[in-house]
Amino acid sequence: MKLGLVGFPQVGKRTLFRLLTGKEPNSEGKKRNGLGLAKVRDARFDRLVEIYTPRQETPAHIEFLLLPDLDLEASRNEQSLRSLEQVDVICHLVRTFQDDTIFHIHGTVDACRDILLFNEELQLNDLLFIEKRLERLEKEYNKKRDIQKVAMEADLLTRMKTHLETGRFLKSLSLTEIGEKLVASYPLLTRKAVIIILNVGELEVGDQELISQLKATFHEQDFRWISVSAKIEKELCQLDAAERQSFLEELQLDQPALDRLTMLCYKTLGLISFFTVGSDEVRAWTNRQGSLAPQAAGVIHSDFERGFIRAEVMKYKDLIKLGSEQRVREVGKYMQKGRDYVVEDGDIINFLFNI
Repeated sequence: MKLGLVGFPQVGKRTLFRLLTGKEPNSEGKKRNGLGLAKVRDARFDRLVEIYTPRQETPAHIEFLLLPDLDLEASRNEQSLRSLEQVDVICHLVRTFQDDTIFHIHGTVDACRDILLFNEELQLNDLLFIEKRLERLEKEYNKKRDIQKVAMEADLLTRMKTHLETGRFLKSLSLTEIGEKLVASYPLLTRKAVIIILNVGELEVGDQELISQLKATFHEQDFRWISVSAKIEKELCQLDAAERQSFLEELQLDQPALDRLTMLCYKTLGLISFFTVGSDEVRAWTNRQGSLAPQAAGVIHSDFERGFIRAEVMKYKDLIKLGSEQRVREVGKYMQKGRDYVVEDGDIINFLFNI
């Protein structure tokens, strides 16, 4: 599962990509692109490492795709829009910081305008696809090819077209199970989850007023919102632990914005983490939300799922509250779970299996 980082030129995409992945993006003329893994900065994982002091620690990761710059000319956006078809979540980085030494493609800094322009690009992309698909369906209808299915699909596409023309995204259009199957293979961008990342100035860090205003403006879109100062995050990454904590306290922040961003991306992908712990390794395993215990076991190894017997589960909160795994056992919080157990975010699990 992949997140696409996209935005207009000079908004800080390369800096943010580098901070997230530790990787330098490719540069070819005006093209900016890259693929990299970002560590999911989970405070629970760090705390488990402190408790168990393992020989090896393995956090969860998510994959970011850095897309080429958006442009004023729609024809130049085609590469970015096609690339967005490959991702599961769209991360639109929007500049709000003021800096006269860095040009803005639209002449001025205006987050509302930039979000609106990008939204229109996504909506236009989907409208063009739907119109072409409707034209093709009309030809199939005239040739009397599976008329009932063609009519059903045409009706659904017409509903989608009307929905888009009112300025809304298709993600907010409810579909039946049959409808979901009909459009599952369509490259529709407005059906994807969107995270708006505001690259704010130093004085805007921690200020939620701008996000509140933008949320109100785009209330019909089911966006997720977060603000990040790429400049400050870069400075934080260059400090040791003590200096970083002192700097965060000065900014009146409880954690770096990158930590919140990676967790938000993780949850938006519909993912959770469960943990395996011990002196050998503490590891965060990535799992789909709603998965049953045997499926989670299969994330570790297919043999675990095939020979699943049961899962021994303790809750992260119980471990932290009680102070040790032994105390968790003593008070009866170390639970035995079977095949029908739905794994929850933060579970610490030991799987028993036999093959």
